[in-house]
Amino acid sequence: MRENGWESLLDDVSLFCDVHDILIPKLDESYFSGKSKRKSSGVSYAHHLRVEVFFAIIDVQLQALNDHFDVVSSDLLLGMGSLNPVNSFSNFDKGKIMTLAKCYPSEFDDGKIRDLSYQLDTFIIHTQSGISDLAKALVEANLAETYSLVYLLVKLTLILHVATATVERTFSSMKHIKNEVRNSIGAQYLNDCLVCCIERDVFINVSNDVIMDRFQNMKTRRG
Repeated sequence: MRENGWESLLDDVSLFCDVHDILIPKLDESYFSGKSKRKSSGVSYAHHLRVEVFFAIIDVQLQALNDHFDVVSSDLLLGMGSLNPVNSFSNFDKGKIMTLAKCYPSEFDDGKIRDLSYQLDTFIIHTQSGISDLAKALVEANLAETYSLVYLLVKLTLILHVATATVERTFSSMKHIKNEVRNSIGAQYLNDCLVCCIERDVFINVSNDVIMDRFQNMKTRRG
């Protein structure tokens, strides 16, 4: 965004101001800070908006992201971005993808890391053709076998969001189920309650008659 995002943002803001009759200052005129029109800041409106506002906000966002994500999380995000097929894999970066693979030591040992490096060298040549769906392209182009390790890494990347969201949803549900009133709940019972809570969309489709029949067919508990 720092290199290529300013012009598109400026066009969007200018269009918004035109639609809502908002006055747009001339960007080549001097910028006056505050309400005073006597003391010029020595810079133009264009410099003020781009450097002192636009760049400053990007720096704040980057710092917030760095504080929120640790090194491993950052490597995952950068590696995933390098596998993005948009604009013919314009963000392809072999080094970042290799770092991503090393985050899965159980799937990629030293031998597979070496083989992955070789596969990536030719993979990018075969796939830089404006593909919009990477997983579909690998299957249709019959590249899944030729680039099996790349395909494996793509699959791990695609399920990462789902796996992370499921874990976060589980911990969130746990706070509601195991509260101060039910703080002595057993592990198995807690697990059963979590399954019912997290997969409630599945249980909604199960009719009450099916549940009652299941209980009726169960043996009577012994005291």
